[in-house]
Amino acid sequence: MTQAGSSMPAAHLTGAVDAANVTNVALDASAAAAAQTQTVSLDQAALVALDWGTTSLRAYLFDAAGNVLDTRESTAGIMNLPRPAAEGGFDAAFESACGAWLERAPNVPVIAAGMVGSAQGWLEAPYVDAPASADALVAGIVRVQAARGVTLHIVPGVLERGELPNVMRGEETQIFGALGDSPAGGNDGQHELIGLPGTHAKWVVVRGSRIERFHTFMTGEVFAALREHTILGRTMVTPDRMDTEAFLRGVNNARLKGQAGVLATIFSTRTLGLTGQLAGQQQPDYLSGLLIGHELAGLDAVLVQHQSKLDGHALRLIGNEALCGRYQLALVQFGCTEAELVRQATERGLWRIATQAGLVASGSGATQAARAAGG
Repeated sequence: MTQAGSSMPAAHLTGAVDAANVTNVALDASAAAAAQTQTVSLDQAALVALDWGTTSLRAYLFDAAGNVLDTRESTAGIMNLPRPAAEGGFDAAFESACGAWLERAPNVPVIAAGMVGSAQGWLEAPYVDAPASADALVAGIVRVQAARGVTLHIVPGVLERGELPNVMRGEETQIFGALGDSPAGGNDGQHELIGLPGTHAKWVVVRGSRIERFHTFMTGEVFAALREHTILGRTMVTPDRMDTEAFLRGVNNARLKGQAGVLATIFSTRTLGLTGQLAGQQQPDYLSGLLIGHELAGLDAVLVQHQSKLDGHALRLIGNEALCGRYQLALVQFGCTEAELVRQATERGLWRIATQAGLVASGSGATQAARAAGG
């Protein structure tokens, strides 16, 4: 999940040439992976875990104690497979990422989370209804067999039903990685708030180790669309570094002067420039702050409905460190000074779910939970 959009290619290649080039890239990646694997001892390999999203694939090789022995990363997300899905695209991407590991450790179990379990994925894993526990995710796992005979265990996403339904795929695994094995909030009467900034930012309320409810804000995608496809981008200049002052100006304008809503305030990105109050290099960070400020103001309003608020709230953040840093700055403006960054939530969540599913031994669960909670 990122806040910047990707540019479109300047020209379109023919289908045949494009397929050939992508296949060559996949073969090169597979050869490189095989060479690198020669330097990694697979004697203690216990689990292959995949974070398989829309635009990328990340693979982790764990030992029996839950430590990551090796990693792989590629651009072979479900919408960017080396060949069409009907022609074995998922198998090709899987083989490129993990084939070298599985050649030397063929009996290692495999678990996957993310968009690989969507309707456009390798095999659909139907959503689990919120409130959802880690055990509910385990019960919803679906299985698909790869060409080499290995079984992939695909983790389902979570659905919150209602007039404004909400869904997540992949974030649920990160959340349980951040929580470790300890119940969140101490007991069922308390709750914990976890934020996942990104293209589609998620704010998740966890109570008694269950995902109770959550909210999605399309902040990152709206930022990219406004910058690249509206008049606001005409006067923007990409800065060399973040302008914290401009960013916080945007956050506080949303917080203090944004009662009419985001549609009434985003035009100030342009008008502040036209009146000489905001330089072109400052405008991207100002707009970022404005949108994040509106996101947090909306979140705060929702929390108030449940007798809570951001002011004085302790919470956890999962995601890109630089982006989470922006959110930490913005949260301070709302009175939230305790926003802890959780690292390695994805791999820790994959390990936890694999353990609860019986794919790996649970003897190292306490160590794993402590490592996840400590970042």
